[in-house]
Amino acid sequence: MRTILYLIRKEFLQIFRDKFIGKAIFAVPIVQMLILVPAVTFEIKNVKVCIIDMDMTAESRGLVSKLEGSTFFHVRFSTYSEKEANDLLHRGKCDLVLQIPSGFGKETGQGRQGKILASVNAINAVNAQLSWAYLSGVIRDYNLNIIAENAGARTLAALPQIQVTNRYWYNETLNYKYYMLPGVLGILILAIGFVLAGLNLVKEKESGTIEQINVTPIKKYQFIIAKMIPFLIIGLIDLAIGLLIGKLTFNIPFEGSIALLFLCSAIFMTALLGVALLISTISNTQQQYMFTGFLFIIIFVLMSGVFTPSESMPVWAQKINLVNPAAYIMRINRMIMLKGSAFSDISRDIYSLIIIAAAFTALAVNRYRKTV
Repeated sequence: MRTILYLIRKEFLQIFRDKFIGKAIFAVPIVQMLILVPAVTFEIKNVKVCIIDMDMTAESRGLVSKLEGSTFFHVRFSTYSEKEANDLLHRGKCDLVLQIPSGFGKETGQGRQGKILASVNAINAVNAQLSWAYLSGVIRDYNLNIIAENAGARTLAALPQIQVTNRYWYNETLNYKYYMLPGVLGILILAIGFVLAGLNLVKEKESGTIEQINVTPIKKYQFIIAKMIPFLIIGLIDLAIGLLIGKLTFNIPFEGSIALLFLCSAIFMTALLGVALLISTISNTQQQYMFTGFLFIIIFVLMSGVFTPSESMPVWAQKINLVNPAAYIMRINRMIMLKGSAFSDISRDIYSLIIIAAAFTALAVNRYRKTV
């Protein structure tokens, strides 16, 4: 135990001797939380619309007014040329073209079905689907107004209707920051631990100082544990900074146990550091480690569910996620912070993380070659 403590002390001295790393440890969480949390969002708040109103009646102007009154749509262009509207859509000047044909007002005024054409920029499929959903809601409200005018308010009120009362659980205000911040916290400690821990070992290889350790009677597991613990502590400090920023800046709710969150994060960091040190044992230069490490970081983050639900991924991708520690911490963070989940609610994810952490740490110890 004394040997490990001396090695840990040596690692901390080595880490903070590098002025850049010392500053990055505290600067990265501040910058990442303040930029990523408000910036990364799938919410659609400003759909640029081009109107082709070939009818020019009170009915068509009423539909356009409905769009203008929506918080999601912004009517930027109005034209009579379909070619010009399609050109605006092609150049990215607008996101949606709404074409109202001649005779629209006459048909709706006589109680017949009116027709309009909506052309949506679907390069981003998510934005296209949300834009279409918002437009459908506006048209549905407009249809109800037409029915009320034609049939009479009393007749409409007399029709049997289903009344729906909804409630949004765990994020009642539908604030996207509440969803993103727990995920960004996972990315934060992933980036800090994965990059710094692996580079630290490879840097010693390049400078040759690791040979001084290799000729000592220090055991391999002592060396690997001593490499992991300092970055584990640094990762948890960064997590605390991230949580503090989230509370003070974005007023993020925290419903669960903070001790449970830090316990799960410590297990996640152990798994992550095991992967990082495993890669560093087979890398001879920092360039080799960064190339391989960057590949793993991209896979871990994109498949973790921070942006898209992992349940929507193909079955083969979900199988890969069984060994992806980031996928577990994303679920754990959100369930603890937003749902207030207890240990029993997330025990399966915690046990899976423990198995992954033990496996990768054992592989890192076994793969490390020590010459005596």
